[in-house]
Amino acid sequence: MAADEEAIICVRGLKNGFGDQIVHDGLDLDVRRGEVLGVVGGSGTGKSVLMRSIIGLQTPLAGEIEVFGVPMVGRDEDDAKHVRRRWGVLFQGGALFSTLTVAENIEVPIREFFPGVDDELLREIAGYKILMSGLPASAGEKYPSELSGGMRKRAGVARALSLDPELLFLDEPTAGLDPIGAAAFDELIRELSDALGLTVFLITHDLDTLHAICDRVAVLADKKVIAVGTIPELLALDHKWIQDYFNGPRGRAAAAGLSKHQEVEA
Repeated sequence: MAADEEAIICVRGLKNGFGDQIVHDGLDLDVRRGEVLGVVGGSGTGKSVLMRSIIGLQTPLAGEIEVFGVPMVGRDEDDAKHVRRRWGVLFQGGALFSTLTVAENIEVPIREFFPGVDDELLREIAGYKILMSGLPASAGEKYPSELSGGMRKRAGVARALSLDPELLFLDEPTAGLDPIGAAAFDELIRELSDALGLTVFLITHDLDTLHAICDRVAVLADKKVIAVGTIPELLALDHKWIQDYFNGPRGRAAAAGLSKHQEVEA
């Protein structure tokens, strides 16, 4: 692997299961620094379980996970803190604290990792992250229930960015958004990735998102990552699920939409 393709997430031999149900068995994956990696797979292939394993919310049955070169499996919470502060997470639905304002939600990770930061600086940081996420400054005073679905997603991104992370995890970020809102969210993630040099681990089933912003796509099937590559590289593979997914009606429509968008920009 070349220097510019340094893997900042390295998963080897991962095994996850619940009771008699084995979700992953011998799963390997590398995520390169600076890329937007899309993660796709059918229902039950364990996309979210994989993400939860990497960030330490799911203890695997076997295997090794390194993030920024640090082994994560079996590491206790306090010992992992110095690594955890280098990533941000957007869970499905935003997972904001309903009793806190947007600004207060953004302040939570900062208070956890840097308890000595004074309230005035906390407010300034929260306001900056709100603007970075494309929300109006007034959103900081609102509660999640007062926001639209798209605004809640952006508020979740603002909180995920609170510690200036190098790595961003996104779990189905455009789920529930209309096509216009989803496209705007995709553009936000691409802009943030480019401007901040973020590495993005993005779970999605949205073909438009995959075509628009992902540098590579990892495909989960048969309890493993069966392929990783660009969409043209994946389309060259003779695998039924991959062909059905990317060459089905929705896949063709997403590819056509991207081509049309590129022609307009040109």
